[in-house]
Amino acid sequence: MTQKLLSLVLSYIFIICPAFSQEIETDTLSKTKFVNKHPHDVAVINHENLQFESKPKNIILLIGDGMGVAQVFAGMSANGGELHIQNMKHIGFSKTQSSSAYVTDSGAGGTAIATGNKTYNGAIGVNPDTVPVHSILEIAEANGKATGLISTSAITHATPASFIAHQPSRYMMEEIAADFLKTDIDLFIGGGLQYFTKRTDGKNLVEELQKKNYQFVDTLSDLLNINHGKVTALLASEHLPPYSKRGEMLVPATEKAIELLSKDDDGFFLMVEGSQIDWGGHNNDLSYVTEEVLDFDRAVAIALEFAIKDKNTLVIVTADHETGGLALLNGNLSKGAVEGQFIHDYHTGEMVPVFAFGAGAEKFMGIYENTEIFDKMIRLFGF
Repeated sequence: MTQKLLSLVLSYIFIICPAFSQEIETDTLSKTKFVNKHPHDVAVINHENLQFESKPKNIILLIGDGMGVAQVFAGMSANGGELHIQNMKHIGFSKTQSSSAYVTDSGAGGTAIATGNKTYNGAIGVNPDTVPVHSILEIAEANGKATGLISTSAITHATPASFIAHQPSRYMMEEIAADFLKTDIDLFIGGGLQYFTKRTDGKNLVEELQKKNYQFVDTLSDLLNINHGKVTALLASEHLPPYSKRGEMLVPATEKAIELLSKDDDGFFLMVEGSQIDWGGHNNDLSYVTEEVLDFDRAVAIALEFAIKDKNTLVIVTADHETGGLALLNGNLSKGAVEGQFIHDYHTGEMVPVFAFGAGAEKFMGIYENTEIFDKMIRLFGF
């Protein structure tokens, strides 16, 4: 190509088509920078006046899927330097490697936390030999406690499924849905309706759940009107939309779940997942990640408020893995602004934080395997 022709080509790209160049730049900026226009207030808890029981009657486990330290600090930066999570003073780190890989997936990561067993990537509630292993939810249920699951994804997705199902593959969504009927779980809230009603075997699992005295709802407003009994709330055909479109769902669902489960005199176990922190990481979208972290943090506040009043509750906040290799490059706390980049679009092998608050929280300090979270919960429950 002659120098003259090369100049003409470059002129066409950068002068005749400036809109094309600007479109790419704008899209990149929307994924690498975030400014929080709606910060939430964070009340600082005075720990000097707090007293809890030595062992909990209730455990609320909140999992921010894909939420590493950078994701936490992105939310912190966007909220003026404060999150409710910061009120959780007992802090540790868990090592997330699976039995099959240095970098875990959510199936193996969720199963490790739920059952205390390292397993292969993609497994749901089974060990490396595909033998089913009991989860903390199932053990709590067998010991008379009320149990519940909440997720902003399909309730059959890898993380929530790890607490209630036993399948060799996370992609066996219909089989995972059928496993819900093999338990006595008190409530579950999330998406995934199609795996219960539009099945290849022709079964309608919602009707079967109703025969087992579950109240079925498919809207948040109907869920909030329930005051007692068992609940199946499937709020989307598959996954719920991102926070920017779904709005306030996780907070009121967490409030309602705690209200219903705490009616059980024997106590309860509740797992709440902020699923889409992970998806923002897969999309390399800092705005997506940060909005989901902020939504998740407001759900954490509900759990902390209950624990303070109850005195007999342990709240744990952690992740199954980190997603995207997020690095924060700039920010402005006073403006709620943060800027960052991702190194790739999958999980990483980094340790993830574990925050604890309430009865038995001091047991979660240090560095340990992700399976130890299960072990600590079992010991604290006294099972």
